[in-house]
Formats: sequence, structure tokens, C-alpha cells
Amino acid sequence: MTIIRTPEALKEIYPAASEASLIKVTPTLTAGYRRMVEASPFMALATVGPEGLDCSPRGDHASVVRVEDERTLAIPDWRGNNRVDSLLNIVRDPRVALMFLIPGSNTAMRVNGRAVVSVDTDLLASFEMDRRHPRTVVLVTIDEVYFQCARAIMRADLWNPESFADPQSLPTPGDLLQAAKADFDKESYDREWPERAAKTMW
Repeated sequence: MTIIRTPEALKEIYPAASEASLIKVTPTLTAGYRRMVEASPFMALATVGPEGLDCSPRGDHASVVRVEDERTLAIPDWRGNNRVDSLLNIVRDPRVALMFLIPGSNTAMRVNGRAVVSVDTDLLASFEMDRRHPRTVVLVTIDEVYFQCARAIMRADLWNPESFADPQSLPTPGDLLQAAKADFDKESYDREWPERAAKTMW
């Protein structure tokens, strides 16, 4: 097997990036980029720590982040599994990468920057939902923001309902857990999970 091991060898395979690929990168949110980010209810948050990399889904009602200003995004940390992998990474290494998806749009948005984890009382209170608030808020300082070429989403036919997988054809969360622990009670987990999730969304 032939493996590429140097930047020079890699660049021999790919032509130079187009002008559009280069000028789209900005150090702050333009008006258009802000509209795109605010339209996204879902993103993937990538972090790095001593143990390695982590990429975690984030979703929220309407916009997944709140734009504080042209260089700052606020991400409330709502209920999850309490592994806090992303937060543990951020408090040790502030580098983060965000990818936003907008249902129905083939344009994804990307942000690279640095983050901190805040427990400021007023900030937490500002995200109140159903009389609850997040335990922490991740504040991201933007280093660069740009939109992603649409080809990947187009190839995936991501928003076409006719291409959606049939959930019945896939393993359930209980199946996946039982594969990791043979005596795990998958039936109870799968039966109880939807109601439990609905009651602990925020």
C-alpha cells in the first residue's frame, strides 16, 4: 500500500485551491455568516485533549448557538449523558472546531476558534428553558469562519426523505448497549428511554 507521508506529496495529487475557497474565510461573522449560523439547530463540536480527540453533537430549539457578537458564540450545555468529554477537553485545551448543519440547506458552516467553560450566574440564567438552565455555557472566540462546499451533503442526499434509513432496520440503543455488556437489560432501556428523554430535554 502506498501511503502519503508529506505535505509535498499530497499537494502533487490535488490542484491549488480556487479563489472562492480562499476568500470565503473571515476572522469574524459577516452579516451573511451570522444568518447562516443562527439558522442552524444542530452542530458538531470537535475538541482535543490529552487523551485524544472528541466530536460531540449539539442541538437546540431554533438556533444551537447564540451569537453574542461578531467574534463570540455561546453554547448552552443542556442535559446529556454526563460524560462531559467536550468540556473536559476545553478546560485543558481551548481549541475547538464547529460544523453547523441547516436542515434543507446543502451549505454547512464551519467555525474554528478557542473556547472557555463559563458558570457565570447571569449567563446561565439567560438561557432559561422550561424553568431550567444549563449547568455551564461554552463561550467560543472565533478565529475563522467559512462555509463548506456543498458537494458532501449533495452526495449524501442528506435531506431527501426517500433516502432516510428505516429505523426498524437499525439496532436500537439497547441493542448497542447489550453488545457492550451482555447482561444489559436492553428491553427496559428501549422501552423507558423515549419518555425519560422527553422529561429531561433541558
